[in-house]
Amino acid sequence: MSTKTVEDGDSPVIENIAQLCEPMQRGAKPKEQWRIGTEHEKFVYCRQDQHAPSYDEPGGIKDLLLALREFGWEPIEENGPEGTSNVIAMRGADGTVSLEPAGQLELSGAPLENLHQTCNETGRHLDQVKAIGAQTGKGFLGLGMWHDKARADLPVMPKGRYKIMMNHMPKVGNLGLDMMLRTCTIQVNLDYSSEADMAQKFRVGLALQPLATALFANSPFTEGKPNGYLSYRSHIWSDTDPHRTGMLPFVFEDGFGYQRYVDYMLDVPMYFVHRDGQYIDAAGQSFRDFLEGKLPALPGERPTMSDWNDHLSTAFPEVRLKSFLEMRGADGGPWNRICALPAFWVGLLYDQSALDAAWDMVKDWSMEARQTLRDSVPKLGFDAPLGDGRVLRDIAAEVLDIASQGLASRNRLNTGGDNETGFLKPLHDIVATGKTPAQQLLDRYHGEWNGDLGRIYDEMSF
Repeated sequence: MSTKTVEDGDSPVIENIAQLCEPMQRGAKPKEQWRIGTEHEKFVYCRQDQHAPSYDEPGGIKDLLLALREFGWEPIEENGPEGTSNVIAMRGADGTVSLEPAGQLELSGAPLENLHQTCNETGRHLDQVKAIGAQTGKGFLGLGMWHDKARADLPVMPKGRYKIMMNHMPKVGNLGLDMMLRTCTIQVNLDYSSEADMAQKFRVGLALQPLATALFANSPFTEGKPNGYLSYRSHIWSDTDPHRTGMLPFVFEDGFGYQRYVDYMLDVPMYFVHRDGQYIDAAGQSFRDFLEGKLPALPGERPTMSDWNDHLSTAFPEVRLKSFLEMRGADGGPWNRICALPAFWVGLLYDQSALDAAWDMVKDWSMEARQTLRDSVPKLGFDAPLGDGRVLRDIAAEVLDIASQGLASRNRLNTGGDNETGFLKPLHDIVATGKTPAQQLLDRYHGEWNGDLGRIYDEMSF
């Protein structure tokens, strides 16, 4: 989730509704300026007894964050109660390391030119946190969901927006607290050159997001036993908050562009307003009312552009638009899949021939078929139906080939002369086996692990 790294003081007041398109308009940039921003989350546990550490305990999440100063990172603090402050993130050359609601650590990487840089960045970060973990007795897991923790087993981090969200979530869905406390993801943030380019990428991203979910499905266990899903993390999003999640059918309608997304966001209920270093609870209130100075949480005040940018971060559809596009369908996983997720989407979306080929593949799918695919993929994975008699596995290799061709066409080479296509190898291997990562975990659980999920800590840690 987003971490606020700048103050609001100089942000202009919104004078007219046309200003709301400005973040998206400013995001458009020529192809040579396109960048890749990769985010990944991981679970933190104490090696001695596998409990999830709290914020304040010795060697806990606060101490882990501050230990990153050894590697040149600087703290970002947020005001707490009664004049206190809390370290909520660390800022450095490789982006931002922040804490998720139950202490999951997230690296929001810097905007980089190629996938070689992305994977190097991820490697540096993992080396750093593992070094700190070795000093403090902490380990780190790349999974889509805690395999053995109940909600009650998990701490809650002292971050203002999380308190508001956790109070609101149970009012609008059954699994929102699971999303916040028990899941991890890998995401990639990508650029576009124009409104039309954004629309084409958004459509391809939404249509093929279920394939990414299947390729990265890695959450088949809940509280120590199989949960009947391959990506329970993905299922959780279907019962979190219908006002701010989903497949966004309007994206596929003629004329879709910035203004239509603004209209959608104006109908997404608010969570909060940030003022003087504090989060003010505005959960369920309307940004449209805010524009008219009628927000109950701040009567008489009108929003700033900073308020709007905050609001853009509170919707969670399968693809999200801010000043870039976020691909949001993948479970957390090991290092090679952290590198593979941006490779998948960069290959499909950053080469025009690949993007056109991907669009040709999905453009005739009905909205009903897209929704059925999204609804069924958490449980069925590659067997999720496409609506025409085929299933996801029937197109998986072809989509990966398109992505590979897109990466080859980019021809971004490392010092050894290799292009970026090698980062797709873990996904080619998954498709070749015909089994999602979750199915491979289940095979081990029922086989060599003999039902002992404690083996995950031994074999699946970074």
